[in-house]
Amino acid sequence: AKDYELRQYETAKWVSTVIRGETQKEAMRQGFWKLFHYIRGKNEKEMKIDMTVPVTCLIKSACTDFKISFFVPFEHQDSPPQPTDSDVFIEERKAAAIFVRSFGGFASPEKYAEEAEVLARILRNRGQPFHEDFFYTAGYDSPFKLFNRHNEVWYFKK
Repeated sequence: AKDYELRQYETAKWVSTVIRGETQKEAMRQGFWKLFHYIRGKNEKEMKIDMTVPVTCLIKSACTDFKISFFVPFEHQDSPPQPTDSDVFIEERKAAAIFVRSFGGFASPEKYAEEAEVLARILRNRGQPFHEDFFYTAGYDSPFKLFNRHNEVWYFKK
């Protein structure tokens, strides 16, 4: 559809951390740095790992916990080095069909929420069943990229 797409994602490993009781913006900041330290060598192999995109954030209805994640690069999917920070963990996300809405600009928590609501409304209007109690934000750009930025919101298909 012109206002969203349906993607099929395969099973994959992500490195994640959960930040509790902070604003979404502060959780993203703290979570990003915890994960960045992991890819810069704060792991059992002291291995540097390439930065990947997207950086995702799980937003659950009426919940102040935010799970921030980096995709584990393909060459490390089979055996990613284990984190040495007890707040950082490797998770395997199962294959899933995901409704995706893309948008540009600098994404704030408010903009992500607004885009998620637009996507939810479109999906409801089209009779598409999806998990409404959570969504992911996905950011693809460095904070230093000023133009042609790419952001997404994801809802999982039921």
